[in-house]
Amino acid sequence: MTERFEGIEACVFDAYGTLFDVHSAVARCRDDFGLEVEAAQVMSDTWRSKQLAYSWLRSLMGAEHYVPFWQVTGEALDFALETAFPGGPPTGLRQALMDSYRTLETYPEVIGVLQALKAAGMKTAILSNGSPDMLESVCDSTGCTALLDAVLSVDELGVFKPDPRVYQLAMAGLGVSTPGAISFQSSNAWDAAAASAFGFRVVWCNRFGQARERLPGSPDTELKTLEPLPAILGLA
Repeated sequence: MTERFEGIEACVFDAYGTLFDVHSAVARCRDDFGLEVEAAQVMSDTWRSKQLAYSWLRSLMGAEHYVPFWQVTGEALDFALETAFPGGPPTGLRQALMDSYRTLETYPEVIGVLQALKAAGMKTAILSNGSPDMLESVCDSTGCTALLDAVLSVDELGVFKPDPRVYQLAMAGLGVSTPGAISFQSSNAWDAAAASAFGFRVVWCNRFGQARERLPGSPDTELKTLEPLPAILGLA
């Protein structure tokens, strides 16, 4: 049986891959541009992997190389498109994909879980690498905005996860004095590990059946979806 978390004051979520389906952008555009299913998935996987890699590498290269996540997302897409279409992508595909990324779909259980947390009086927030404008757009389009107390972006720090200052931002933004009073949810194994190393109680929402990372920190519990979260927090 999954251990219940005690003394939680706020519930903080990663955004991309945890609440919002990062592969829904390509899936939406696939038929309109005649993309084969397998090739489209490879392109989407490449886009996502480069998006993450570029954020880490820019952080390592120094503060002067920080750019908003929206730019990182576009640069990662350019790499993915050039890899998938050496002769150039179909006309309009890049713009369609970038537009779609602003209105990604939530995973099926997300809205119900956020509603349950809000009804129980739990503070809720997003803590994301995403730029403020892209987070505002996806939260508004999915109906998440009204279910969140805060949407926190690394943009105000100028450094990406997993820098510890990012996790500290959640504590400051929500007025929580100790890391152990925050339940942090992420589908990204590296993010879950880093948040645990910082001191958060961590739920790793392992949607994709990944192996655990060999990194400092270990999530407190592992789920396939966020659906059991209210019960873990003693709210259901």
